[in-house]
Order: sequence, then C-alpha cells, then structure tokens
Amino acid sequence: MVEMKVFGLAVDEDSQVPVLILKDLEEKQVLPIWIGATEAMAISLALNEVKLPRPMTHDLLLNVFGELGAKVLGVAVVSLEDGTYYAEIEVGLGEAVKRIDSRPSDAIALALRAGSPIRVSEAVLTQAALGGKGGGQPGLSSEDADKWTSLLEGFDPDDKYKM
Repeated sequence: MVEMKVFGLAVDEDSQVPVLILKDLEEKQVLPIWIGATEAMAISLALNEVKLPRPMTHDLLLNVFGELGAKVLGVAVVSLEDGTYYAEIEVGLGEAVKRIDSRPSDAIALALRAGSPIRVSEAVLTQAALGGKGGGQPGLSSEDADKWTSLLEGFDPDDKYKM
C-alpha cells in the first residue's frame, strides 16, 4: 500500500465531472478519481475545515463510530474493476479491526474528517497507469500526472478545493 494525500479537486474539462486528485507523499505518483458532485462537496468541506451547524453524513458516521468506541484507522483504495474503484474503511473496535466496503470518495471524505491515512494498493496504481480505468476516462500516465499537477498548481490556493 502507498500512503497518499488529497492534492486537490478539479473538474474534468471534457465531461465537467469532478476529479479527486491523490498524490503519494513523495509526489511521484498521481491518481485521479472521477467522483460525483455531492462527494466532491463533502471532500471540499473537509479540506476547507468547514464546520456546519448540523452533521452531514460523513460527520454523522464519524460521530457514530466515536459513540460506539470505534476509531477510523485508515482507508484504502483496494481494487479497480471495470472502471470502478473500490475502497475499504479500516475501523478499530477494541482489539478487533474490521474492513468496511466503501466508495473511495466516501472513504476519503471520512478519512479527512478523522485525520486518518489514505492508502492506495500498488496494484491499483499499476492498473491505473496502464489505462485500466475504462469508462471513457483516461488512464494515468506521466503526461496525465503532469496535466493535473499543472492545472492544480495554477489555481489560487484559496480556490484549490472549492467546487
């Protein structure tokens, strides 16, 4: 597993769909994941540390875990099948560790709120680099990585995570 961070959110110019950009901690590998607008907003709220008067779904889930004595230990993007990414939320409850199936966008929104690590399997990074995403979305290449890096670095830091 490779630990990654949220580098930013962008909008795919062709499809007008939000894209979550993950980068490894050494900033050598980039993984763009196309997500929905609602999920992008949930991630944007966490990145901007926006506090709302009432809990949103990811806040609620984190609160439920806390009330039950569980802790979000981390999240992982574990597979890529037919253009769809799959993730797991790793939850610790006492000595037990459970892995809960999740969409990557939801897992990452939760991890950001919990301050938990975000990981991506080496197999997913390799598959994405080979163009295994499918679904009409471009695979990851060094050219794609450079494109996303250039696009996000061109944004004003105050606007980087706003949708």
